[in-house]
Amino acid sequence: MRTVAVVGASLAGLSAARSLRKQGYDGRLFLIGDELHRPYDRPPLSKEFLAGTLGEAELALETDDEDLGAEWLLGVPATGLDHARRAVRLGDGREVQADGVVIATGAAARTLPGSEGLAGVHTLRTLDDARALRDELARGGRLVVIGGGFIGAEVASTAYALGLDVTVVEAAPTPLAGPLGEAMGAVVCALHADHGVRLECGVGVKGLSGETRVDAVLLEDGRSIPADIVVVGVGARPNVEWLEGSGIALDNGVTCGADGRTSLAGVVAVGDCANWYDPRAGFHRRVEHWTGARERPDAAIATLLAGGAVEPGVPRPPYFWSDQYGVKIQFAGHAAGADSVSIEAGAADDRDVLAVYRRAGDPVAVLGMNQPRLFMRWRKQLAAIASPPAS
Repeated sequence: MRTVAVVGASLAGLSAARSLRKQGYDGRLFLIGDELHRPYDRPPLSKEFLAGTLGEAELALETDDEDLGAEWLLGVPATGLDHARRAVRLGDGREVQADGVVIATGAAARTLPGSEGLAGVHTLRTLDDARALRDELARGGRLVVIGGGFIGAEVASTAYALGLDVTVVEAAPTPLAGPLGEAMGAVVCALHADHGVRLECGVGVKGLSGETRVDAVLLEDGRSIPADIVVVGVGARPNVEWLEGSGIALDNGVTCGADGRTSLAGVVAVGDCANWYDPRAGFHRRVEHWTGARERPDAAIATLLAGGAVEPGVPRPPYFWSDQYGVKIQFAGHAAGADSVSIEAGAADDRDVLAVYRRAGDPVAVLGMNQPRLFMRWRKQLAAIASPPAS
């Protein structure tokens, strides 16, 4: 293998490139990205960067002295994969031929149908998205966030601190019930009410009103919420359209084994677009977390360089964090399938809590709110359970 093309130049792609060099690959390396920016950190976009307390230079993921010996092709999207010719087609008509391909094209924010071309309506996924939203929030006014997930909640928290009038609209009866379960989802989402941010649950959005600029969010129950700015935070879809017709298996992203191997030889997938097989659960999962994009490329690159002759290990339980209204929220594991959740420390009413999720008595997930030390202890325990020592 003398040439590798990494398609996607964000955290997962950069991590894959680093892993290639770390694992001894010394051949030609391409890093292809549809954004003009070099790799940058996305979690601060909804928090410190949006608040204006973190600059663009501080988002950089590369170190000052880092040189991967890569050829960077930025500002040009991949439009196709010709596996027979081992070529990645680019939007400007060029092709990159490679012996190995790493798919790391991530995910794109879902939009609200009918909102195209309406000023004041934003999604938040990229640096350019964050720049535009930051400029609007600086003017103040009434913000409506559609979607009560973590991105929406972080934007609401940041906007509240900037002095905006904020409302969060969530179609589900309990926000965050998917990742956290109903009981603890309600505890975390109570942070909105604690700070005077209105939370409208159990009602969908019918559409937006306004001729050239949004002026209200129309709810399915007939009500309307005045809005100067709207942020749509209703999840993300994997960027895999460019792979249609390539022969690669697609299902909620790129279908992968536990080692990142795809259905095509010499092709692996990492990051938000990868639907990896979870050997402990017995099914595939697409996990959109920073830690997965940083850690899992090591296994995928080992598989790529060995031609698939690698025994996949058991990945560590997924981990993510969020900062809202001055509260540090940390979660590891999978809440789905837990048959109980118990508070081990702190009190839910104080938003200072450590909760453990169990299935048949065994811990499967842990949630911490302002409990970093105790949380990390439990996270290590979960990882030890997930990866038992070899016999």
